[in-house]
Amino acid sequence: MKIALLGAESTGKTRLASELGAQLRRQGKSVAVVPEVLRGWVVRAGREPRPEEQMPIAREQERRVDEAAATNAIVIADTTALMVAIYSGMLFEDGELYRFALQQQRRYDIALVLGLDLPWLPDGLQRAGPQLREPVDMLVRKALADIGAAYRVVYGQGQERLENGLAAIDSVASISQLAAAGRRWQWNCEKCGDPQCEHRLFTQLKG
Repeated sequence: MKIALLGAESTGKTRLASELGAQLRRQGKSVAVVPEVLRGWVVRAGREPRPEEQMPIAREQERRVDEAAATNAIVIADTTALMVAIYSGMLFEDGELYRFALQQQRRYDIALVLGLDLPWLPDGLQRAGPQLREPVDMLVRKALADIGAAYRVVYGQGQERLENGLAAIDSVASISQLAAAGRRWQWNCEKCGDPQCEHRLFTQLKG
């Protein structure tokens, strides 16, 4: 199973990826967590990538995921090429990168889109700023909807966020027969692209 963690900045993708990996390993599963290539690139280079450097970063992200999938039953990707394409698209016009990212995203069994209920915190790395979190969130959802990809939005603080992520993974595992038949599951309501609507629904269900 290949799991993609997607979302805007400061939504806890890296932390959740690590916690999911640790929890699934405690359950006896073979799990690999693939870190974000872009973050490592920026740390080493001390700058953000130029237009011609975006595609190699996206390809390397997916190569590492494929490499991990060859020897592990479950791979958790701390972002995918899709996030590279979305952020790149805000600065540069690169249809080839976006098409590549969508093609690769289809190969994941589920995407966990992390909700915007965590505060934005600057960390000195490739931060676009809090004003872009909602636009990025919407672009992620639209991209997944456009390719009919299975996804669930994960909310919650601390342990609750981890438990909700695990529940999302379990929900996909339980409908694997439908996925094998070529059917994809996702949120299904007339406002499924509205993060505020989803957050209200999530809160009501918890109560």
